[in-house]
Amino acid sequence: MTDAHETAADHPLRTTGGAPPDDAGSSVSQAPTPLLAPREGVPPVIADADALAEVTAAFAAGSGPVAVDAERASGYRYGQRAYLVQLRREGAGTALVDPVACPDLSGLGTAIADVEWVLHAATQDLPCLREIGMVPTRIFDTELAGRLAGFPRVGLGAMVENVLGFVLEKGHSAVDWSTRPLPEPWLRYAALDVELLVDLRDALEKELDRQGKLEWARQEFHAIASAPPPEPRKDPWRRTSGMHKVRRRRQLAVVRELWQARDRIAQRRDVSPGKVLGDAAIVEAALALPPNTHALAALNGFGRVNRRQLEQWQVSVDRAKALSESQLPQPGQPVTGPPPPRAWADKDPAAAARLTAARAAVTALAERLNMPQENLITPDTVRRVCWEPPATSDAESVSAALAGHGARPWQVEQVTPVLVTALRQDAS
Repeated sequence: MTDAHETAADHPLRTTGGAPPDDAGSSVSQAPTPLLAPREGVPPVIADADALAEVTAAFAAGSGPVAVDAERASGYRYGQRAYLVQLRREGAGTALVDPVACPDLSGLGTAIADVEWVLHAATQDLPCLREIGMVPTRIFDTELAGRLAGFPRVGLGAMVENVLGFVLEKGHSAVDWSTRPLPEPWLRYAALDVELLVDLRDALEKELDRQGKLEWARQEFHAIASAPPPEPRKDPWRRTSGMHKVRRRRQLAVVRELWQARDRIAQRRDVSPGKVLGDAAIVEAALALPPNTHALAALNGFGRVNRRQLEQWQVSVDRAKALSESQLPQPGQPVTGPPPPRAWADKDPAAAARLTAARAAVTALAERLNMPQENLITPDTVRRVCWEPPATSDAESVSAALAGHGARPWQVEQVTPVLVTALRQDAS
């Protein structure tokens, strides 16, 4: 262990100006130390069954939590699959696993399934880890812990610097991780991402405990780990950037046809959809409704497309133009919850007054607790309770309403009193 790593182990909460307020005293400000290499060096990439079996045995025999991270190729490849998995555990060291060469990591996942996994921004990595057979039962999310503890900057680099006093290199976060072989500087960066993750976890656990928020964090972590995989998004084409410009149903149909054609091509080529055709080009074509490839080629985003590709895109446009009225998409998605808040004053002035009072109360409470309002309670939950409040605005009824919308017990306990007050003020 280097002197720098000994410092990290011995000094669990070291701030450099980005920590939450310390009621016990002022924070210490020191120049952060660059972390240039993993303590045992950059390990070889695990890319065959025998090496994977050795790593699995080593991590099963290790002790304490296991740090886990995954690298994707967002913006380069289709989907969000993992192209590198990094792990670190006491007694096992650091492992870099290639899930392209070893696509089934269920054996490794099973070996550490009952161990606490330490991840940063867990909801980003858990879906791609699940795809390769790695599913935790317990987690500690250092990003979410930082939010609950009141840190203003919760990126991994900022957290490691502000809490442990080390600077991580972040220059390779947006590279194409599907590249093979992976360059040595990228592998060093990837190994460093898990180098101090358990140290960060330990320091944040102490800070959360000091603030009386540790049980809150545990409830949040349990909710993430136990959440089922999300349902496939309905009508994903509606998320095309610039859709707000598209008003007519025929134009919406063009967006849908072009988006679906692009998605099929991107999936077949295994490239990011944006590399096939940009969202801006799809919207341009929808607004223009070009009659032929010559008109299509004159639009932004289509000028450098070859003749064969232009014909493919024009087929999609023509298909949308040929649809009957009954086949055209509706202007908006079905609304399952309350209307947009801007419409409340006209639709239900009493509900609008409830929402104004509730928002102010929740914002003030979040400031007192020193955490983002959305982590205290989701804005959607507040809107739903205000739009359809319980028949009686007492603590029991409001608590039941919050729990019914998925609020965790700690959130119910904290938010119920201020919502009861807000709803009663409106009633009076």
